[in-house]
Amino acid sequence: MRLHIGASRLHRWLALVIGIQLLLWFTSGLVMSLLPIERVRGEHLVERDAGGVLPAQAYAPLDRIAAGTPLRSARHRLLLGRPVVELETASGELRLHDAATGARMPAIDAATAGRIASAAYKGRPRPSVQVARVTTGGTEYKGRVPAWQATFADSEETRVYVDDAGRIAAVRTGTWRFYDFFWALHIMDWSEHEDFNTPWLKAFAAGGLLLAIAGTILLYVRWPRKRRRRAEG
Repeated sequence: MRLHIGASRLHRWLALVIGIQLLLWFTSGLVMSLLPIERVRGEHLVERDAGGVLPAQAYAPLDRIAAGTPLRSARHRLLLGRPVVELETASGELRLHDAATGARMPAIDAATAGRIASAAYKGRPRPSVQVARVTTGGTEYKGRVPAWQATFADSEETRVYVDDAGRIAAVRTGTWRFYDFFWALHIMDWSEHEDFNTPWLKAFAAGGLLLAIAGTILLYVRWPRKRRRRAEG
């Protein structure tokens, strides 16, 4: 009897405290599972890796391009059809050089960022685009800053983020924002939308476990049992 009463009280109070969050978990989990991840990433609208194949030609030696600068990484690629060398120095600076001559290229400006985003956009007809400078990160973009934000005037308000190396760093659409809203509800990180080890999540997860244990005890105690009569001798 004591076990029955204790489990009943625990189950009732836990249901009142965490019941709403359990509903949000189930709802957000269902919504996220129904959205195709390719559409969330905007792959139907933007081709992130649309550079193409490097032509077979002679390129400037890397040691001459670096000119003694300590490097963290170096790679050849195409930028709007032009072979370039992308360097990241030991201090984290991004630099672009012409792959054939080794000459340093000017920094990516708003017009170039807009052309890069427009070249990667797959939707037709191609809408107009506005480009703005992003100097701080937020819930929508957490990549390297400063960067360029190219916003397309389409139905999803697609935003393509281009970093200072001319790479597409992120693609954000209306579907992504819808998904991200439910993701924040699911992990209970309402400010940064990325920490799934918050104290709130741990506390409500533990409460959900206790709720399930209390419910199991009640199910066992209240399960109907057949009364057996002793046979009279």
